Amino acid sequence: MGMFGTSRLLLGAVSCTFFLAANSLYSSSDDVIELTPTNFNNEVIQSDSLWLVEFYAPWCGHCQRLTPEWKKAATALKGVVKVGAVDADKHQSLGGQYGVRGFPTIKIFGSNKNKAEDYQGGRTSDAIVDAALSALRSLVKDRLSGRSGGYSSGKQSSRESGGGDKKDVIELTDDSFDKNVVNSDDVWLVEFYAPWCGHCKNLEPEWAAAATEVNEQTKGKVKLAAVDATVNQMLASRYGIRGFPTIKIFQKGEDPVDYDGGRTRSDIVARALDLFSESAPPPELLEIIDENVVKSTCDAHQLCVIAVLPHILDTGAAGRNSYLEVMLKMADKYKKKMWGWLWTEAGAQSELENSLGIGGFGYPAMAAVNARKMKFALLKGSFSEQGINEFLRELSFGRGSTAPVGGGGFPKINTVEPWDGKDGELPVEDDIDLSDVDLEDWDKDEL
Repeated sequence: MGMFGTSRLLLGAVSCTFFLAANSLYSSSDDVIELTPTNFNNEVIQSDSLWLVEFYAPWCGHCQRLTPEWKKAATALKGVVKVGAVDADKHQSLGGQYGVRGFPTIKIFGSNKNKAEDYQGGRTSDAIVDAALSALRSLVKDRLSGRSGGYSSGKQSSRESGGGDKKDVIELTDDSFDKNVVNSDDVWLVEFYAPWCGHCKNLEPEWAAAATEVNEQTKGKVKLAAVDATVNQMLASRYGIRGFPTIKIFQKGEDPVDYDGGRTRSDIVARALDLFSESAPPPELLEIIDENVVKSTCDAHQLCVIAVLPHILDTGAAGRNSYLEVMLKMADKYKKKMWGWLWTEAGAQSELENSLGIGGFGYPAMAAVNARKMKFALLKGSFSEQGINEFLRELSFGRGSTAPVGGGGFPKINTVEPWDGKDGELPVEDDIDLSDVDLEDWDKDEL
């Protein structure tokens, strides 16, 4: 069986693949509270407590080393500060919501739960506890001075009024629908309702509360709207509305689809955040210009995809950009995998090429590397959207031949100047002065 598996367990799988996800690093017997998209809002966002939350992936070596320290800190802070953990490999929408690009990422949720702070301190239990107590001191001082972070009042009105007002629900009509929704770059969830409908009335506070939360968490990139289908009958007819409420999802360039999830605020928010993650920008495609680029990318991601492109003199800028465009499309297609993407020029990192067995098949070449196990697989097909897609799909299902990285680890990475985006130039050769050469001597044979 190949080494590359999905980050989730495949149903019925009985043996480990290369990327088979480990069990959760935490259990119910720990003082670390396991957080998911289902309970995150109620546990953290709606809480008056200070929270330290680790976003981790079970396969991440740094996360595994942090685990015992995180547990010790949670036990020490029990009853004082809440300590939680999110499996962001499993719950990618939640990780994406808070801009998690590598593991582990630790965030502090203080008085203003909508503005979490990044924790940049040490990875020992002592350092974590010190940071928690410092953040707790700041929270208490804010309360003494009357600063609540701007969240408490909103939380109270949301609960006590049955889910909040409708200020973030966008009312759409026959006249305003197309210009707002049809060509929008944002994702829209649109409820078609009837004023007399009992189910619609039950949904209304949940929809309103979800609209506010989604607007805050996605910075307006996912919108919740409502259409009175009894008044705006043109829209109701266009989208075949036969019952109420009907919720449809609109995304640019795609046909609308029915929302078939739950009708609670948390259900709606979870689906909206999934859509937000799917529509998020692709990961960065970085040129290997020094060791830090390789280390930070490959250590922080489950898999790093490395391409070695032909020398600039062989392709020119247009040719190179066409290869980079293919990689960007694949990075976008597989962005939910949270992989790292790198490229270099043939010959610029020759030791890296040798360690990955690249070069024998010509350029461009590609390798997918598991930095934790120091194993890799090579692209054997064409360097094209179809060829790379087949390669990565096989890896996702744990198939494909693999080999250990030469030397058991990444070799020396050369520091090079980044590509300037231009065509290459041939080296200038010095002119040879032949004025003082006796050409008659050329006719003489020499022993």
